[in-house]
Formats: sequence, structure tokens, C-alpha cells
Amino acid sequence: MLAWRLRHNGAMTSLDLASDIVDLTAALVDIESVSGNEKSITDAIEAALAPLPWLELWRHRHTLVARTSFGREERVVVAGHVDTVPGNDNLPARVAGDALHGLGSCDMKGGVAVALKLASSLEAPTRDLTYVFYEAEEVEADLNGLTLISAVRPDVLAGDFAVVMEPSNAVIEAGCQGTMRVDVTVRGVRAHAARSWNGVNAIHAATDVLALLTAYEPRRPVIDGLQYHEGLNAVGITGGVAGNVIPDGCTVSINHRFAPDRSEADAEAHLRELFAGFHIEVSDSAPGALPGLGLPAAAAFLEVVGGSANPKFGWTDVARFSAMGIPAVNFGPGNPELAHTQGEFVPLAHLHSCLDRMTRWLS
Repeated sequence: MLAWRLRHNGAMTSLDLASDIVDLTAALVDIESVSGNEKSITDAIEAALAPLPWLELWRHRHTLVARTSFGREERVVVAGHVDTVPGNDNLPARVAGDALHGLGSCDMKGGVAVALKLASSLEAPTRDLTYVFYEAEEVEADLNGLTLISAVRPDVLAGDFAVVMEPSNAVIEAGCQGTMRVDVTVRGVRAHAARSWNGVNAIHAATDVLALLTAYEPRRPVIDGLQYHEGLNAVGITGGVAGNVIPDGCTVSINHRFAPDRSEADAEAHLRELFAGFHIEVSDSAPGALPGLGLPAAAAFLEVVGGSANPKFGWTDVARFSAMGIPAVNFGPGNPELAHTQGEFVPLAHLHSCLDRMTRWLS
């Protein structure tokens, strides 16, 4: 039986942190927490952790920080976001065979469950620990809980090493790609559709932008022995005035995933060179993070966890910790290729494996 309850009369959801890792993950999945609606899940996490005497809690909006203060020589940050993308007829959670299915099960309530089990069971860890359960990772960077904390209490994120429990197939994924969204606008001349020769159709002219994207050959640089794969793709297109008007503007929204050997300025310069002659506006941007596997903290973690590291295809908050001077890796249950899909799931073996190895490393 799942160790949780949700009453619809205004009472708080409760989480039983002594329950099995699978039951706890299912409980978290069933607390709907699409970005912007994280209050209920953060309330439940705060209520569950509050009785633990070895943790000091601090909350900002719908982000909760729980810290130990034993005076250890090293502090590790364990971070996981509590929000999900919008649902797609994939609630409630269900266990089928060797996997737990449901919205956010992979990205990343399985990782949050692991962090909660660690927080509730490690009364005397070998390193001081900072657990961060944060809001709004799946939306714009300025809404991200880590961004908001950094603006008011950056000290609570301080540490010597960070583990971001994003899905990584229960192996270490090092570094991460940067991400940039740009709007490339094509200009035309408006005219009556009955006399189209008097105008220039901007939507038609946008085929030049699409042709550049179709022909684009992404880089695959090798960094610290890991091969990254860049990407450049149209993710939206807007244009048109009315059904009888030749449009004088068309905008193609483009997402660029760039390897961590490129800065944001380098990535922007590359796009401006590629789309020279078009109006370009950057709508969102976040830097990547180098793997840093040679750093002592990362090497020690890899030695205990075992196996080999893989490159991270995608952006995660590893980049944010890296920018703060804190070495960080991704390590969590679930296949990242299933994130944001209707059929996402987390293997039960991943949940147990990540919890066991993190417990062994920290105790």
C-alpha cells in the first residue's frame, strides 16, 4: 500500500519517509506539481523533514533547503527539482513489471525520492549535506528556484561538490550542454493577396532560414574523453497578418544546444554568423558546464559509484553550480530520453541502485 494520502478538503498531503523508495516515488508522482504549481509538494516535503533534528530547514517561495551542520571537512549539495512538465494523461503513478510509470517519475521525482530517503536516514553522514528541493526548473531560467535563492541567500547553496539528481540511467553524466533560444526574423513587404506581386511574402522567404537548418552539420567535440553532440533546430514559427494579406514578417524560433567548450558569447556569435542578414534576437540562454572529471571531488565520487561517466546531452543545473565554482555531476534514476514523454517511467532497479550507492558514499 502506498504510504501517502491526499485529501481534497484543504488538508495537507503527507509523505512517509520511512516507506520503501518505490512507494515514496509513487507518492511524489501523485502530487501534481506542474511548473508554477509546486506549493503542495513543497509543503509535503517540508512537513516530512521538519521533525528530523539533524536538519535545519529554510524555505523561499516553493523551494526548500535542508542542511546538516556537523562541522565536517567537506559539504556536498544534493539537488533535485520538484516541478514537472504539463501532464499528458499520465497520472496517477502505477507500477508495471519492473518500472514505475507516471508524470515526473523519470524527470525527476525518482531522484527527489532518493534525496529524501538520504535526508531522513543519514543522521551522521561523513560529509555535511545540503539538500535542495527547488521549483520551476522546467521553465525560464529567471523563475528557477536556484536562481531565486542565489539572489537572496547564495550562502545556502555553498558546497565543495554537488550532485544534481537528474535522470542519468543511474550512472554519472558529466558536465552539460549549454542552451540558447533565438528568434530569427525575416522581413517582407505587406500587400493585398489579390496583388501579391506588389509585396514580398516573408513566410515564403523563411525557407532560406529553414534551408540553413536542414543543411546544418552539428559539431561533435571530445572534451575530457567524452564526446558531446551539438544541435540546432527550429522549434516554432510565427507569421501572418490576415487571410487576404501578404505577410511582411515571419519569425523562426530556434533552439541551439552547444557543447561546454563554447561560452554563451561564442554560441551567439556562431548563430549570428550562420544567419547573417537576418534579424536575430536571443530569447533565452544558459551556459554549459565542463565535465571536470579530473577534479578531486568528482574523481572520488566516480571511484565510489563505479562505472564510467557519460556526457550529458541537455542542460541541467550542473551548469549553475559550475558557475558558482562548485564541481557538479548529474546522477539519478531514469533514462533521460524518456523525460517529458507521455510514457515516462523509472526502473525500480535504478531507484534502489542510486539510493544504495549514494548511501554508501555518504556513510
